[in-house]
Amino acid sequence: MICLEKVYLPAFGRAAHCPALPVEVFRRRLDAATARLDASAFDVLAVYADREHCANMAYLTGFDPRFEEALLLLDRHGNRLLMVGNENMGYLPDADLGFRVELFQEFSLLGQSREQSRPLRDVFGEFGIGSGARVGCAGWKSYQSRFVLPGAVPAGDAPTALDLPAYIVDVLRELCGDVSRVTNAAGMFTNLDDGLRVVNEPEQIARFEFAASVASDGVLEVLRHIRPGAAEDELERLMDGRGLPLSCHRMIGFGEKAQRGLASPSERRASLGDQFTTAFGVAGSLCARAGCVASGPDDLSDELRDFYPRFAANYFSVVAAWYGALRVGATAGDVFQAAESRRNPRLLDFALNPGHYLHLDEWLNSPFTTGSRSVLKSGSAVQADIIPVSRGPFCCSNVEDGVVLADESLRERLSRAYPDAWERISHRRSFMQEALGIRLDASVLPLGNTPGWLPPYVLSLEQAFVERP
Repeated sequence: MICLEKVYLPAFGRAAHCPALPVEVFRRRLDAATARLDASAFDVLAVYADREHCANMAYLTGFDPRFEEALLLLDRHGNRLLMVGNENMGYLPDADLGFRVELFQEFSLLGQSREQSRPLRDVFGEFGIGSGARVGCAGWKSYQSRFVLPGAVPAGDAPTALDLPAYIVDVLRELCGDVSRVTNAAGMFTNLDDGLRVVNEPEQIARFEFAASVASDGVLEVLRHIRPGAAEDELERLMDGRGLPLSCHRMIGFGEKAQRGLASPSERRASLGDQFTTAFGVAGSLCARAGCVASGPDDLSDELRDFYPRFAANYFSVVAAWYGALRVGATAGDVFQAAESRRNPRLLDFALNPGHYLHLDEWLNSPFTTGSRSVLKSGSAVQADIIPVSRGPFCCSNVEDGVVLADESLRERLSRAYPDAWERISHRRSFMQEALGIRLDASVLPLGNTPGWLPPYVLSLEQAFVERP
């Protein structure tokens, strides 16, 4: 049974500084990617990045291009070439990683100097890309053939569909001598079953825990300051990213604007009875909440006064079931079914998959589909991204936080290497289970400071949903 009760949200705290990723972590990742070349029959891996789509490159190198694009080339022999534009020559990975750096000024902004660069054909040819070579290209996504290739069969991937710029792909295909030798390798990083970024090291998990505390603390500050008359753009200033790169733009919306959930803050001010949404994402985490600018049902419109409490309570029941089914070794389809079994189809639908993997980018991939047999692995970072769509009048609810799944061995490593983070994680687990009544498997580790906490009326933050027998 879902109840609205007085709940004290503890101050879980956060690390004083973001834990550093040692150079050795990047060495292991680069070695793993090189090993995948043999397994995938690639001679060369080409990893492309721009400001928004830089997670694969940042994962391998710790480098995320600013203003410009970049291209990383790896081969089976351990050769590593990083191509950057003018401004990123002063912003490069740790020299101990052994990259050879090439200035390629077409990655620079328009109007800047381009006199010092060699043609792509020369750079690629010198790296060993020539006739008969097989090149795997990792941009952002992989693609299904029935959507992007004319006349393709209605199932399977489209390995020649790429999201690197055409001028790069054209040269690669020309040098290799066959379109089929230049194919999509994004799955090396994002594949649900064996993607390199699906499973995280303790060092990365510690950074995710810091990011989650930053994101959730920012959202919590916004919630504490929402009141009639508060402006979206004024509230945005409360989202302090502590210098972490954003994984998405900041989001705050009141009233009708809340229907455009991805909208950036504006000068719009909150009114009593408004719906609201807010989200804050930094690299490694996103936290989101949605509800009503109200103290209770009496502050809502006539059409929402009865519907919204039932809608929000059913949504929290779905979320509690999702958490209860989550564990290392579970299939994603079983977690999906647990959530679906609680959903009242007269009240709400799911906007997207109920949950997904997260990483430096907010959405890595999602195994949470009907009947999915994808097994959830130890080290996976998972987002409780369950967005309800009202089947009645428009209204909002959202309780979006991240967790990591960890088996006994990983839990022991985390607790030994990061005892302060482990204490915070343990405190969050106790809060979710004892205060909110949400069952958690031992392998579920909450990362943020608002774990499972959903107050449906933002003017009464002391009242939150709980699950009781």
